[in-house]
Amino acid sequence: MAHISTLQSLIAGRWLGESAAVPLHSALNNRVIYHTHAEKIDFDEAVTYARKTGVPGLMALDFQQRAARLKALALYLVERKEELYAISHLSGATRADSWVDIEGGTGTLFAYASMGSNELPSSNVLHEGPAIALGKKGGFAGTHILVPRGGLAVHINAFNFPIWGLLEKFAPSFLAAMPCIAKPATATSYLTQAVVRMMHESGLLPAGSLQLVIGSTGDLLDRLNGQDFVTFTGSAATAAKLRTNPNLIINSVPFNGEADSLNCAILAPDVTPDDVEFDLFVKEVVREMTGKSGQKCTAIRRIIVPEHLMDAVGTRLRERLAKVVVGDPSIEGVRMGALASKEQQNDVAERVATLSQGNEVVFGAADGFNPLGDGAQDGSFFSPTLLLCRDAFGNDAVHDVEAFGPVSTMMGYKDIDEALALAARGKGSLVSTLVTRDPKIAARVVPQVAATHGRVHVLERVASVDSTGHGSPLPQLKHGGPGRAGGGEELGGVRAVRHYLQRAAVQGSPTMLAAITGEYVRGADVNESPIHPFRKHFEDLKTGDSLLTHRRTVSEADIVAFGGISGDFFYMHFDEIAAKESQFGKRIAHGYFVLSAAAGLFVSPGVGPVLANYGLDNLRFVAPVAIGDTIRARLTCKRKVDRNRKDVFGVGQGVVAWDVQVTNQNEELVASYDILTLVSKRE
Repeated sequence: MAHISTLQSLIAGRWLGESAAVPLHSALNNRVIYHTHAEKIDFDEAVTYARKTGVPGLMALDFQQRAARLKALALYLVERKEELYAISHLSGATRADSWVDIEGGTGTLFAYASMGSNELPSSNVLHEGPAIALGKKGGFAGTHILVPRGGLAVHINAFNFPIWGLLEKFAPSFLAAMPCIAKPATATSYLTQAVVRMMHESGLLPAGSLQLVIGSTGDLLDRLNGQDFVTFTGSAATAAKLRTNPNLIINSVPFNGEADSLNCAILAPDVTPDDVEFDLFVKEVVREMTGKSGQKCTAIRRIIVPEHLMDAVGTRLRERLAKVVVGDPSIEGVRMGALASKEQQNDVAERVATLSQGNEVVFGAADGFNPLGDGAQDGSFFSPTLLLCRDAFGNDAVHDVEAFGPVSTMMGYKDIDEALALAARGKGSLVSTLVTRDPKIAARVVPQVAATHGRVHVLERVASVDSTGHGSPLPQLKHGGPGRAGGGEELGGVRAVRHYLQRAAVQGSPTMLAAITGEYVRGADVNESPIHPFRKHFEDLKTGDSLLTHRRTVSEADIVAFGGISGDFFYMHFDEIAAKESQFGKRIAHGYFVLSAAAGLFVSPGVGPVLANYGLDNLRFVAPVAIGDTIRARLTCKRKVDRNRKDVFGVGQGVVAWDVQVTNQNEELVASYDILTLVSKRE
């Protein structure tokens, strides 16, 4: 990738920017490395392009196809990651810091590609079932669907994770068919531009699905409407300012805020200095103080420990912090890099000065701070700083002021109730960590801490083997928190995709609902033909294709044989006297015998397109089946998902979900479930 000293915006499919404007400096030595561009962005053009080109381009693909594009994009970026590492170095990040940003970002793409292929349909309508009967005669029902909003998403990101911040928002919005206009923080926008250039050059993204703004958002927010979406990551003050934009309020534009917060780590009173958990606590705090030079919205800002252990914890923290070598990450042995800019360095210094009032500096610049590297004296380095607050209930600053750098404050508590009160003083946080060996303490603390924290990380020796740590948001789990933390939600698996979709209630006949949702709804018309549904290839199957089987009368011999084969001799199946005294008044068949018998009724045994049965969903045994009852089954194609995969012989495959209803001689439902099968396509 060619070096471009003047950064460019990607607007309406073309790169904009030739004249240099604001200089951007290396965090390592303050030398000018890039400039923003002076050309003004036409945000009307950007918004129009997203609506008229981006939306149709994304809607031409379905959820499954967009998931496949995400996977291909992730692979494309992974092949070029070293280019990104080289640029990331200029931000003062160590290799480990950059790994979180770069490969954490591509890992999020992979995760959403996988979730999309496994959990979303091969259409653009996501059914939130089941359908609900709304009348007594079965002709009127209701359900919910989620559909693309038809608008665009504006993603405004912070400076600390210029790649992950972009991709963790882009992935779910792309799956939701929502084109994205991304605005990175200016200080590290050169790294965001680098990855957007790669994404654009990949040719994998439909035109208009991603645009990039370098510099100010101008009047962009004033041009949005109720179909659009705004997400923000950054300071609580900026979030509050953006959230109150008059146009966003008037048009009810959804706004998702994720703000920096005063996250905490609590050392439970059951842990002693001799426990493994004590060292785990100390290591976690130091890692969160120094990782990314403390520039993480999830970093530990408040260290809450039992009063009698404050000296012991402080000593261990000092020992570990003294071993942290700060400087240019290209120098061997350096473990912590620089802050992102001189502005950030000055801001952290001012906030540390505020926090120091009435508190003690346990470790700081006076303890041998000497960053390594050519020109480091001009860089944006800041010493790891540990403060001690002995009056945490009387000092408001430690719960209100955040120094967004390698800074944390330790405070003590007398009992668990005080620890919980201190944790809540953060007024809403993204994450907290509880270190304890006692499950009873965890059971008491976590529900209360969860009321004011978006994520609770419980750490002890067992979890430590695989723990991803306090400060690592994962795509499978929600990221966000209440109050000061912004009140928003990101990630959390397919939940994030649903955030970008519009939910609507739909009412009508079961047949109409089936047509709308693309899924068979019980009570809808079915298609019966002489060809068994299991004899049809994936392309030939239609939702609603159905088979009503022949009947089978259940005998005592069936129950005895199944008990012998399965080893299930539960009294309700074999003890005539006990069964007679039960609520059923008689012996009944095993539920799993009914399931097996139903399979025997509807399975077509010969070689055919159905390759495998790999699961059951929503299994319910609704009513008992007694000796002498006669059962039959209805098998109906409920849902088809084309996952665009082939087997080892190059034959395509798709997933089919079948609705199964087992009834007795009185047409009463006795068992209900979905079967999932892998079905081959025609060669």
